[in-house]
Amino acid sequence: MTRHLALATAALALVLATPAHAQQEFPAVLAGHASFPAATFVDAPADAPADLKMSGKFTTGKRVDAAGTVMGKSNGRPTGLALPFEGQPVQGQSGIKVMPDGSFLVLTDNGFGSKANSPDAMLFFHRFKIDWATGKVERLETVFLRDPDKKVPFRITHEGTETRYLTGADFDPEGIQPIGDVIWIGEEFGPYLIKVDRSGKVLGVVETTADGKPVRSPDHYAVASPGVPNQAGSFNARRSKGYEGFAASKDGRFLYGLLEGPLWDADKKEFENLDGKQAARILEFDVAAEKFTGRFWYYPFEQNGHAIGDFNMLDATTGLVIERDDLEGTADKACPPGATGTATETCFAKPAQFKRVYKIEMTDAMVGKPVRKIGYIDLMKIQDPDKKARKPLTAGVLAFPFFTIENVDRVDEHHIVVGNDNNLPFSSSREPNKADDNELVLLRVEDLLKAK
Repeated sequence: MTRHLALATAALALVLATPAHAQQEFPAVLAGHASFPAATFVDAPADAPADLKMSGKFTTGKRVDAAGTVMGKSNGRPTGLALPFEGQPVQGQSGIKVMPDGSFLVLTDNGFGSKANSPDAMLFFHRFKIDWATGKVERLETVFLRDPDKKVPFRITHEGTETRYLTGADFDPEGIQPIGDVIWIGEEFGPYLIKVDRSGKVLGVVETTADGKPVRSPDHYAVASPGVPNQAGSFNARRSKGYEGFAASKDGRFLYGLLEGPLWDADKKEFENLDGKQAARILEFDVAAEKFTGRFWYYPFEQNGHAIGDFNMLDATTGLVIERDDLEGTADKACPPGATGTATETCFAKPAQFKRVYKIEMTDAMVGKPVRKIGYIDLMKIQDPDKKARKPLTAGVLAFPFFTIENVDRVDEHHIVVGNDNNLPFSSSREPNKADDNELVLLRVEDLLKAK
């Protein structure tokens, strides 16, 4: 998502540059590897409209009713899975939270990647139980989001129904935080914060503000297309750059929404940056008051064009953030030099290079300034001395080469969990022509977690 704030001063840029030199890479050792097949589906609830019994009917731009007739593609490469699907895919994990009983609360995102192509993709979250010894993932429950009390301030896809199930044409959920009896969801279209109860019923929708002004993407309900060709749009966040990281303070008092990309500075006519390095905002939200506090921190990207994957707090001032590039695949399956056209349909034209989990610090003294990047692990070179990997190694290590990696949380003082978003059926990052499974890895990262 994009931001409102002006370009920082040279002094602020100097503050940014200092901690960058202090970054340190720490090892990541595989302690467990679990997955479930890409083609995993759940039936729509019995009272759902007939339209929701089959999903993915609109991914070509027009209706396609025949199941399995539209091949999924990733950068032009067939992925082996075709739409539409009978039922709803249990895919697109885009937010994870370790629960007190050891299970994992996992959020499924908007469906097929955009507001326009996902009106028949239901919105839901799951609770998983993972057996790291066997690599099995058990879905304990699935909770479908719905708005029977009409708390959503705009017309939803299934406006005229009693239950009013929500779809990927209404919201794009990307982060989840349970606080007491309430679950808060950070989403991309608005970007909004969605408040739901444990049954998935919407209790409220909060619009985002920064510097006292609305933060809006082109998909916000109040944003209209320009009426004339030379008229500027009335939004300041790029499409699909709203909330991607979504953390909570350990005491549950605050939510920290991390936008996926920088905001647009209309005065300077450029994206927010610190001395040329684009930076995304972490916006603080008071849970009890249900208002943004006005406080924020900058997360500076290592390279312009990078994106956020996920965000969770470790303690009062430190957290974990996934930063990634927009590439997928491993170098051993790269296309030969000079390959073009159909020759690139069975290989990776540009393999993944940057997939990291950073430990950051964000203190009161840093409000309005960049966070400190303490150190990181490289998800492209996970060590596997105990042979835990359930996918082939690359050059002796397990790579996590997915286009989107959108789940990270601490499991205990030694381990974190990381999971991919497989964008079913539009990502094939392990094999050029095979839709990615839903993978989760348990990583031993004591040095990163202890790093100061």
